[in-house]
Amino acid sequence: MSDDATGSRTDRAGRAYLEWQRERPDLEALPMVLFGRLTEIAERARKDHIRPFFTEHGLQGGEFDVLATLRRSGAPYALNPTALYEATMVTSGAMTARIDKLETAGLVERRRDPDDRRGTLVALSDTGFALIDRLMALHVANQTRLLAGLTDEERTELTRLLGKLVEGL
Repeated sequence: MSDDATGSRTDRAGRAYLEWQRERPDLEALPMVLFGRLTEIAERARKDHIRPFFTEHGLQGGEFDVLATLRRSGAPYALNPTALYEATMVTSGAMTARIDKLETAGLVERRRDPDDRRGTLVALSDTGFALIDRLMALHVANQTRLLAGLTDEERTELTRLLGKLVEGL
């Protein structure tokens, strides 16, 4: 197990595993290492690399999510607010605040829903479309850089295994 839980200075989950192995060898604490590492990776990536990227480009992560969700929805790059907050897993109130801010910045616009007289669509403006297209390429490059310690095969296998884990939950 030494290769998987080194207990190095930067691997808090690995250190905790080794300490539990010493104190309670009867416990198989490997799941704690896995979830501890997943949590630490997510927190460190978000804090040290992803959030600063968004800030550098004048956005918060949630605003980026709205723009990206609209862009990946395909032409006409418009969704109703309910579809947006369901896709980004936030409350309707939080989504309204994001849409308001993005609309003020000229990145999205509210339009009447042609299929629902009472409904509204949120659509990417031309400026929002250009911004998210440019930022997506930079965002993916940033994430690729964060994965540089893994080979292409390891990235593929890790992606597969994490997908399997998500499905099992």
